[in-house]
Amino acid sequence: MANENDPQPTFGKRLIDFSARLVPRRFRTDVPVVPVVRLAGVIGVVTPLRPGLLLSSIAKSLERAFSTPRAQAVALIINSPGGSPSQSHLIFRRIRQLADEKKLPVLAFVEDVGASGGYMLACAADEIMCNEFSIVGSIGVVGASFGFHELMNKVGIERRLYTSGDRKAMLDPFLPEKPEDVKRIKAIQNEIHENFIALVKERRGSKLKGSDKNLFSGEFWIAQKAIELGLADGLGDLRSTLRQRFGEKVHTPLISAERSLFGRRLPGVNMVDAFVQKPGLADDLISALEIRAFWSRYGL
Repeated sequence: MANENDPQPTFGKRLIDFSARLVPRRFRTDVPVVPVVRLAGVIGVVTPLRPGLLLSSIAKSLERAFSTPRAQAVALIINSPGGSPSQSHLIFRRIRQLADEKKLPVLAFVEDVGASGGYMLACAADEIMCNEFSIVGSIGVVGASFGFHELMNKVGIERRLYTSGDRKAMLDPFLPEKPEDVKRIKAIQNEIHENFIALVKERRGSKLKGSDKNLFSGEFWIAQKAIELGLADGLGDLRSTLRQRFGEKVHTPLISAERSLFGRRLPGVNMVDAFVQKPGLADDLISALEIRAFWSRYGL
């Protein structure tokens, strides 16, 4: 209860306080800011009109997030089943570079799934938070293809292929599979896997619990088990966690890709070229099936 002897605020002070409340939160210096970047979808799978998650499509958003005035941290919303290891690592490196340059902590919030390349993105954060039903892990490498040579023989189609280089036609889906080709691709996968393991160990360090055979088998887990294994740090959603850590008034602007006059601008994808190329129905169907396959591995 206020004491009648307490000094009363002057008219000038009341006017300043009233004016401050009229200023939008994003312009107020007393409001903590945590910009948010959403990283969602299959990584690196691209057709002209169906772009996946690429560094070229997310780089500007990351730059804007880490350059936000008065930012106290950067939050990442991750919902990805993985995809290209190269694009996953490129995005991972850009996040770490910006975090080190701006001296800002990074928090990752996994939604449905943060697996394979999606988990690599999560490892760019200093802390990984999950929903109770999030799927996390799948630290491994997978490759898939089809073999059409028997079908071609049945329908009487002859494959004509001309190369310079003995291994140029390696794993051609229209030729019979060769054991030496399989051995070569397995060696490449193992090397990628070892690099992935090293990255996870570097980022998670002593938090990891359990044997390498278990952690890095390619298996994935529900959130609580992932926390027990040290692959994630805790349960929590973005809004509740940030309000608890930075106060009820924390401002969390979503930093999304800039839009042009005609809709979303996709860095690295020329919309005119996309229409000129006119992907066929078969190409679009195969792309849709590949994307569906990524999600279906995790029951989604």
